[in-house]
Amino acid sequence: MSPRRLYLDTSVYNRPFDGLSQARVWLEALAFATILQMIELGGVELVSSEVLEFENSRNPFSHRRAWVSFYLSLAKDYQELDESIRKRAQGLESKRLEPLDALHLACAEGAEAEYFITCDDRIIKRYQGEALKVMNPVNFVISEVIGDGGDQGEQ
Repeated sequence: MSPRRLYLDTSVYNRPFDGLSQARVWLEALAFATILQMIELGGVELVSSEVLEFENSRNPFSHRRAWVSFYLSLAKDYQELDESIRKRAQGLESKRLEPLDALHLACAEGAEAEYFITCDDRIIKRYQGEALKVMNPVNFVISEVIGDGGDQGEQ
Protein backbone atom coordinates (compact mmCIF):
# COMPACT_ATOMS: atom_id res chain seq x y z
CA MET A 1 0.00 0.00 0.00
CA SER A 2 1.36 3.42 -0.90
CA PRO A 3 1.84 6.06 1.81
CA ARG A 4 -0.96 8.51 2.50
CA ARG A 5 -0.45 11.85 0.73
CA LEU A 6 -0.89 14.92 2.95
CA TYR A 7 -1.16 18.61 2.19
CA LEU A 8 -0.65 20.62 5.37
CA ASP A 9 -2.21 24.05 5.54
CA THR A 10 -0.04 26.96 6.67
CA SER A 11 -1.96 27.03 9.95
CA VAL A 12 -0.52 23.59 10.78
CA TYR A 13 3.09 24.51 10.00
CA ASN A 14 2.79 27.56 12.25
CA ARG A 15 0.89 25.89 15.10
CA PRO A 16 4.00 25.27 17.25
CA PHE A 17 4.56 29.04 17.35
CA ASP A 18 1.09 29.77 18.75
CA GLY A 19 0.48 30.13 22.47
CA LEU A 20 0.52 26.55 23.71
CA SER A 21 -1.34 27.29 26.96
CA GLN A 22 -4.69 26.32 25.39
CA ALA A 23 -5.31 22.57 25.32
CA ARG A 24 -6.49 22.53 21.71
CA VAL A 25 -3.46 24.44 20.43
CA TRP A 26 -1.08 22.22 22.40
CA LEU A 27 -2.75 19.03 21.12
CA GLU A 28 -2.64 20.28 17.52
CA ALA A 29 1.06 21.12 17.87
CA LEU A 30 1.71 17.65 19.32
CA ALA A 31 -0.25 16.02 16.48
CA PHE A 32 1.76 18.08 13.99
CA ALA A 33 4.98 16.76 15.58
CA THR A 34 3.63 13.23 15.13
CA ILE A 35 2.87 13.94 11.46
CA LEU A 36 6.39 15.34 10.96
CA GLN A 37 7.84 12.15 12.42
CA MET A 38 5.70 10.10 10.03
CA ILE A 39 6.94 12.19 7.10
CA GLU A 40 10.57 11.74 8.12
CA LEU A 41 10.06 7.96 8.53
CA GLY A 42 8.24 7.65 5.19
CA GLY A 43 4.87 6.68 6.62
CA VAL A 44 3.17 9.53 4.79
CA GLU A 45 4.12 11.68 1.80
CA LEU A 46 4.05 15.42 2.08
CA VAL A 47 2.70 17.56 -0.75
CA SER A 48 3.77 21.20 -1.09
CA SER A 49 2.76 24.00 -3.41
CA GLU A 50 3.62 27.34 -4.84
CA VAL A 51 0.80 28.76 -2.68
CA LEU A 52 2.39 27.41 0.52
CA GLU A 53 5.73 28.95 -0.44
CA PHE A 54 4.05 32.26 -1.26
CA GLU A 55 2.18 32.38 2.04
CA ASN A 56 5.29 31.38 3.98
CA SER A 57 7.30 34.14 2.26
CA ARG A 58 4.87 36.67 3.73
CA ASN A 59 5.57 35.58 7.33
CA PRO A 60 7.25 38.55 9.05
CA PHE A 61 9.28 36.28 11.36
CA SER A 62 12.43 35.03 9.61
CA HIS A 63 13.01 32.09 12.00
CA ARG A 64 9.46 30.86 11.38
CA ARG A 65 9.87 31.25 7.61
CA ALA A 66 13.10 29.24 7.71
CA TRP A 67 11.55 26.53 9.88
CA VAL A 68 8.50 26.15 7.63
CA SER A 69 10.72 26.22 4.51
CA PHE A 70 12.73 23.32 5.87
CA TYR A 71 9.61 21.19 6.31
CA LEU A 72 8.23 22.23 2.94
CA SER A 73 11.47 20.93 1.43
CA LEU A 74 10.58 17.42 2.64
CA ALA A 75 7.67 17.26 0.21
CA LYS A 76 7.64 14.42 -2.31
CA ASP A 77 5.37 16.38 -4.67
CA TYR A 78 4.99 20.04 -5.55
CA GLN A 79 1.96 21.68 -7.12
CA GLU A 80 2.55 24.79 -9.19
CA LEU A 81 -0.12 27.42 -9.57
CA ASP A 82 -1.62 27.17 -13.06
CA GLU A 83 -4.85 28.13 -14.79
CA SER A 84 -6.68 24.90 -13.86
CA ILE A 85 -5.78 25.43 -10.18
CA ARG A 86 -6.96 29.05 -10.33
CA LYS A 87 -10.28 28.03 -11.92
CA ARG A 88 -10.86 25.31 -9.33
CA ALA A 89 -10.07 27.79 -6.56
CA GLN A 90 -12.65 30.21 -7.96
CA GLY A 91 -15.22 27.42 -7.80
CA LEU A 92 -14.28 26.69 -4.20
CA GLU A 93 -14.69 30.35 -3.27
CA SER A 94 -18.42 29.91 -3.94
CA LYS A 95 -18.49 27.77 -0.78
CA ARG A 96 -17.55 30.88 1.20
CA LEU A 97 -13.89 29.89 1.39
CA GLU A 98 -11.29 32.64 1.51
CA PRO A 99 -9.35 33.01 -1.76
CA LEU A 100 -6.04 31.81 -0.29
CA ASP A 101 -7.74 28.85 1.41
CA ALA A 102 -9.43 27.96 -1.88
CA LEU A 103 -6.04 28.06 -3.64
CA HIS A 104 -4.55 25.72 -1.04
CA LEU A 105 -7.42 23.26 -1.45
CA ALA A 106 -7.21 23.44 -5.25
CA CYS A 107 -3.45 22.76 -5.08
CA ALA A 108 -4.01 19.78 -2.79
CA GLU A 109 -6.62 18.41 -5.21
CA GLY A 110 -4.37 19.07 -8.21
CA ALA A 111 -1.49 17.19 -6.58
CA GLU A 112 -3.87 14.33 -5.78
CA ALA A 113 -3.35 14.55 -2.03
CA GLU A 114 -5.62 12.30 -0.02
CA TYR A 115 -5.77 14.56 3.04
CA PHE A 116 -5.83 18.30 3.67
CA ILE A 117 -4.78 18.96 7.25
CA THR A 118 -5.70 22.32 8.78
CA CYS A 119 -6.28 23.99 12.13
CA ASP A 120 -8.99 26.20 10.56
CA ASP A 121 -12.48 24.97 11.50
CA ARG A 122 -14.08 27.11 8.77
CA ILE A 123 -12.23 25.23 6.05
CA ILE A 124 -13.19 21.87 7.56
CA LYS A 125 -16.86 22.86 7.77
CA ARG A 126 -17.13 24.49 4.34
CA TYR A 127 -15.24 21.90 2.27
CA GLN A 128 -17.13 18.80 3.42
CA GLY A 129 -18.10 16.29 0.73
CA GLU A 130 -15.40 17.25 -1.76
CA ALA A 131 -12.40 15.31 -3.15
CA LEU A 132 -10.14 15.52 -0.08
CA LYS A 133 -10.46 14.30 3.48
CA VAL A 134 -10.20 17.58 5.38
CA MET A 135 -9.46 17.41 9.10
CA ASN A 136 -7.42 18.95 11.85
CA PRO A 137 -4.11 17.34 12.83
CA VAL A 138 -5.47 15.78 16.03
CA ASN A 139 -8.32 14.04 14.22
CA PHE A 140 -5.91 12.84 11.53
CA VAL A 141 -3.60 11.25 14.10
CA ILE A 142 -6.50 9.71 16.04
CA SER A 143 -8.51 8.37 13.13
CA GLU A 144 -5.91 7.69 10.48
CA VAL A 145 -2.83 6.80 12.51
CA ILE A 146 -3.90 5.40 15.87
CA GLY A 147 -7.07 3.94 14.37
CA ASP A 148 -5.05 3.04 11.24
CA GLY A 149 -7.75 4.50 8.99
CA GLY A 150 -9.46 1.16 8.73
CA ASP A 151 -6.53 -0.26 6.72
CA GLN A 152 -5.83 -3.15 9.07
CA GLY A 153 -8.14 -5.46 10.93
CA GLU A 154 -8.13 -5.67 14.68
CA GLN A 155 -5.07 -7.35 16.14
